[in-house]
Amino acid sequence: MLIWSVFVQVLLPILVMMGVGWLLERRCGLDLATLVRLNIYLFVPAFIFHQVVSSTLSGSVAIRVTLFTACVIAAMGASSWVVARLMRYPREETSALQLATMFYNSGNYGVPLMSLAYPGAGPLLQVFVVLTQNICTFSVGLFLAASTHHRGWRVTLPMLRQVSLWAVVFALLVRYFHVPVQSWTWFWTPVQYFHDALVGFALVTLGAQLAKSQAVEGFSRLGWALGLRLAGGPLIALALVPLFGFHGETAKIMVLSSGFPTAVNTALIAHEFKADEHFAAAAVFYSTLLSMLTVTLLITLQRIY
Repeated sequence: MLIWSVFVQVLLPILVMMGVGWLLERRCGLDLATLVRLNIYLFVPAFIFHQVVSSTLSGSVAIRVTLFTACVIAAMGASSWVVARLMRYPREETSALQLATMFYNSGNYGVPLMSLAYPGAGPLLQVFVVLTQNICTFSVGLFLAASTHHRGWRVTLPMLRQVSLWAVVFALLVRYFHVPVQSWTWFWTPVQYFHDALVGFALVTLGAQLAKSQAVEGFSRLGWALGLRLAGGPLIALALVPLFGFHGETAKIMVLSSGFPTAVNTALIAHEFKADEHFAAAAVFYSTLLSMLTVTLLITLQRIY
């Protein structure tokens, strides 16, 4: 009964909203590029800016969350590299496996889920997970994808165009200089509305993205990707939690966050740089579907213990 309750209360609302996006894409043919850009350049930055400005989280905790997320990413990258070496994957397949396991959907999947599973501290901590993921995806992720065909430092330049990064920079400046942006109705009210709109809009976008995914891939390498991402991530996080001094609900949030499915951005990056894009799309598709079960089990275990 507990596992069913967790699914109905936390995962089913997410599945319904994703389903709406999936149906709209199938019936109406949504402009996916526009939806993705609205998420990346408007709703996610507004959410991050709002959360950082109004956050009661101490600077030391924010730094620990950021470092923790970076360590999980690094550990997943090392684990997938070891698997690729043992399986004798070529360079392109190794990079694709690393992309599928290192970077997880902390934004348009993670933020809504945390809002339902841990409505207090969940979204607050998830903001810094999203920030770290964005920086790493559009630096390390771009390098991995582009390195199969390209060389040079220019492959990391898209990181500087990420509005989310600048949103957190400006939010930190606002906090440091005590700028009263929350009293500027003309500014703060739109930010508030954009912040509140993220959950629904992001999940509809994710559903539309999944509807366009060409989920065709052999099971062997895909099985490694799914296992490492959905099971390996939480296990690595569980080992790291004591090292960073996380306890109680904070520890649960950090472990749960590490078990989210493959980030959709990895499929977009793989497509852009021709880095085994079919495998990347399949990893996103199947990890998202399978996470309905694995994340439900993880939340249930957290509530029992």
